[in-house]
Amino acid sequence: MKMIIMAGGAGTRLWPLSRTYFPKQFLTLSGMEKSIFQMTIERCLLMGSIKDIYLVTSKDYLHLIQGQIGDLGLTLPQEQILLEPEAKNTLPAIFYAVQAINKTGGDICAVFASDHVIEQPQVLADTILGASQLASKGFVCFGLKPASPETSFGYIKQGTTVQGGFEVAEFKEKPDYETACRYVKDGYLWNSGMFMFHSKQFTEAVKTYAPEVYKAFQAETVEEKFKNTPSISIDYGLTEKMEKVYGVPMLMNWNDIGNFTTFYDRYQSKQDENGNVNFNDEIMLDSRNNLVYSEGDKAVAMIGVNDLVVIDQKDALLVTHRDQSSKVKDVVDILKQRKDERADLHLTVFKPWGAYTILEDSEYHKVKRLTVYPGQRLSSQMHYYRSEHWIVVKGTADVMLGDKDHIVRTGECIYIKVEEKHRLANPGNEPLEVIEVQTGSYFGEDDIVRFDDDYIR
Repeated sequence: MKMIIMAGGAGTRLWPLSRTYFPKQFLTLSGMEKSIFQMTIERCLLMGSIKDIYLVTSKDYLHLIQGQIGDLGLTLPQEQILLEPEAKNTLPAIFYAVQAINKTGGDICAVFASDHVIEQPQVLADTILGASQLASKGFVCFGLKPASPETSFGYIKQGTTVQGGFEVAEFKEKPDYETACRYVKDGYLWNSGMFMFHSKQFTEAVKTYAPEVYKAFQAETVEEKFKNTPSISIDYGLTEKMEKVYGVPMLMNWNDIGNFTTFYDRYQSKQDENGNVNFNDEIMLDSRNNLVYSEGDKAVAMIGVNDLVVIDQKDALLVTHRDQSSKVKDVVDILKQRKDERADLHLTVFKPWGAYTILEDSEYHKVKRLTVYPGQRLSSQMHYYRSEHWIVVKGTADVMLGDKDHIVRTGECIYIKVEEKHRLANPGNEPLEVIEVQTGSYFGEDDIVRFDDDYIR
């Protein structure tokens, strides 16, 4: 069996915890020892080996994926990391992986999202493995017993019982609250977004029910495939059109943490006697059913408020009523329209060579802490609008200025002029840490002219 993990989502409904270039699947939330993505990988290893896993993701997340898989002591073969040139929803993403699997001869495939939190991974693994015989007969989806009437999920109406599951009578799109209550009462299941099928069967289904996607994916290059395909979900494009789809119930706790309402539900065990969920000893007076997630050591107090979500980060603050949390995506859209980098980036930004953290940012200067992994180096570059002063605080730096090489040790510094070609490298065996002080008139990441780059950016 092959496992397809979709890891390209941006998680905009969880801003400011989740940002474009470090979305929710890569976060390690309170009470977790590993990221949501890493836990997804470990669940898949209960059903097969690392060589059975295919990842579909954005090129922007490649270094995050390689780093987090590496932290698990694993290496995923490069040909099994499939990079989307552009996001075109779930059907093209899955078909991209299916084509790769068909090149190896084809197999039964199970599809998972990388951002689901599952409390009982062995139950999931046993259910998936137990459904393989049903998947050899036809397309299988997995349903979950609703914990509550939820308007952000699709629903599955159960039909005739078959060995190992049931025939799906009908798929229902995300309902309003009253309809969701009726669905729960009538025994409908949440549509988990997990699927199972044979790769050859899936290909024929796409050819029959989504011919525009099938035709686009006959192109020679990945870029052409994604340029020509429509953006369409697997539900709209395939499962809702197929004559027969099987369903299998999953009897486990599941949370897609799709917004702050489901985030609140995830941490029910942390609720105090008034239903408040907090993580850092926030003071709650005459307040009920609030979620507070605060970063840092600041004192936070809530007085006389109910049903609020407060997400406090060093560079961003979100306050919303819980039943309005689905509109967080609209906030991200506004920030992007304003070209505000806080829609996309945390103060700490991970790069293929390491990471940087913004320590201070003003009109005329910016201060960063750079961490360069052993044996890695930044691109050869220059800037039009700023000079830079590097102070090595840990390790030894190899700095190229123009055509001259300089070794800069702990406690030493070096100055880079405006428009001076330069490069920073770590020749050592331990992480290199450098304080970078930028001065000038503009400090945007687009003021980087690259001459040579190990990571082909």
